[in-house]
Amino acid sequence: MNSLIRGFFKCAAIVALTACHSDSTGPGDGGTTPPPGLTLKFNSFLSAGLNGPVFLTQPLNDGRMFVVEQGGRIRVVRNGVLQTTPFLDISSRVLSGGERGLLSVAFHPQYATNHYLYVYFTTQTNGDIRIERFTTTANAEVADPASSKLIITIPHSQFSNHNGGLVSFGPDGMLYAGVGDGGSGGDPNGNGQNFNSLLASLIRVDVDHGDPYMIPADNPFVNQTGKRGEVWAKGLRNPWRYSFDAATSLLYIADVGQDAHEEVDVTATNRGGLNYGWNIMEGLSCYSPASGCNQTGLEKPLIDYPHSEGCSITGGYVYRGNDIPDIRGHYFYSDYCTGFLKSLRYSNGTAVDQKDWGITNSSVTSFGVDFAGELYMISGNTILKLAQG
Repeated sequence: MNSLIRGFFKCAAIVALTACHSDSTGPGDGGTTPPPGLTLKFNSFLSAGLNGPVFLTQPLNDGRMFVVEQGGRIRVVRNGVLQTTPFLDISSRVLSGGERGLLSVAFHPQYATNHYLYVYFTTQTNGDIRIERFTTTANAEVADPASSKLIITIPHSQFSNHNGGLVSFGPDGMLYAGVGDGGSGGDPNGNGQNFNSLLASLIRVDVDHGDPYMIPADNPFVNQTGKRGEVWAKGLRNPWRYSFDAATSLLYIADVGQDAHEEVDVTATNRGGLNYGWNIMEGLSCYSPASGCNQTGLEKPLIDYPHSEGCSITGGYVYRGNDIPDIRGHYFYSDYCTGFLKSLRYSNGTAVDQKDWGITNSSVTSFGVDFAGELYMISGNTILKLAQG
């Protein structure tokens, strides 16, 4: 796991967002400044039984949480108890290790009736990225490995790192996936600015129409020569974790940096076609001055931070739970290398109320939210739940 995220993130890569303009007219921030005396802590939620967890989600209010293990299994935690039988086991098909593996799952918005779930993994055969759909069996506690339907394959066999890793449904019902730049370091194949490649992109497809999907008519590059219609945003290095805040119609992308900067990008969810600048930029800085560093048309990050503070950003979520009302509307994130807990609030194109909560955990691979909007952190092989101190 150490090499997974260290790779994910060290060699993984910031959406090097560059610096030309920001979204200063976006939706409201949906939160307020926390009181000065507020403190936070993490309580233990699950301390044993998991092997390489990298993602957590709760699609239904039925007592079950689903935890993705990098090796190729999805586990069920029911009312705080880890179940013995995996919900899905495709470990024989998953190439796991370093930055590769089973990296996330997204449950269809109508999962309660259609029983569809979508997984993002690297293939045992050559490391290519695949997004596949599975369906539960007659037993709702188990998904059927034989029900696999291929949605998309993205070639990624040359290098093992920068696979991205998150598949999710947006508030618009479309399926999104954050895909890394193809690996190595510095984007040697130029995928960051190659709009004819799905690498280094946030992609968006409609899985409710077409076979296996339809490209939405409002995607920004539909029917444009030399550009893939599936691409929603470009210029990302390794967007390991991103999240939607439906309450404010904002998209948060935490993009892992190369050697110097980590960044968080925030924009309205309906703003397609943005270019976050990799590998022209890394965070707010030029990555390759010899290229001329032309920032025209590039979208700059909301914030970046130097590698003196961390080296691999782990993006989280905007808190929307009820347990800690004073932090509603605040976006939480961490760093795999230093394990801090930090937050910010988006307000009119700027980051306000930035705060380091004075909490550190080791090997922070991911965050998760439950059905009620409460926030969890995956640290090593344990799951922690955020609480008021």
